Amino acid sequence: MPILFPAIDLKDGVCVRLKKGEMDDATVYNTDPGAQAAAFEAMGFTHLHVVDLDGAFAGESRNAGAVEAILANTQNPVQLGGGIRDHAGIDAWLEKGISRVILGTVAVRDPALVKQAARRHPGRIVVGIDARGGKVAVEGWAETSDMEAVDLAKAFEDVGVAAIVYTDIDRDGVLTGINWEATIALGNAMSIPVIASGGLASLEDIHRMRAPDAAHLEGAISGRALYDGRIDPAEALKLLEAA
Repeated sequence: MPILFPAIDLKDGVCVRLKKGEMDDATVYNTDPGAQAAAFEAMGFTHLHVVDLDGAFAGESRNAGAVEAILANTQNPVQLGGGIRDHAGIDAWLEKGISRVILGTVAVRDPALVKQAARRHPGRIVVGIDARGGKVAVEGWAETSDMEAVDLAKAFEDVGVAAIVYTDIDRDGVLTGINWEATIALGNAMSIPVIASGGLASLEDIHRMRAPDAAHLEGAISGRALYDGRIDPAEALKLLEAA
């Protein structure tokens, strides 16, 4: 069954959503991250996707208290990204109860570290690939590299990486629908499961997740569409259960 990951993006200790990764275009949805995590679990979600936005820009965790509150308020496995760029940070979060650590910028800057971490923690390291126009962006999306997303993804084949989170930055937070063409093409090029991110807008995207050509995807991440009530959680989860 495909997984729908509700997203909690953290900025200054509260739950926000950005548009196209712009930190000055943030909408606050909940000032209590722990309560938001509990609410998602009560809705029937089985996993949680958390991003420390401040950490992504700073290069180190900046919302540790909020993440710990989330862990204290949900039994669901939590995957966390944003500012985790060394073995100490990876180990610390896994020890605190994070299920999977998402590594993005460091996957470009120091791929050897990511491969080492994946071998040390098989099934618990996720590579986050954020792309603008097909090119990988780093440092909280502030910089765009010359690297193609598929080339970065392929560098982590057969080292124990659990999944690839592929985010289309131009669609993130603007409710235009997931870039299924690029996401499925990436998935077809990989043996690692791919998670779609950026732009999930409606139940149409949920139906698209059930299509045969998307069967190899692990699932998709939803943020603004859930917070704005554009997707009914019960209906979405029922559709996925029937897949």
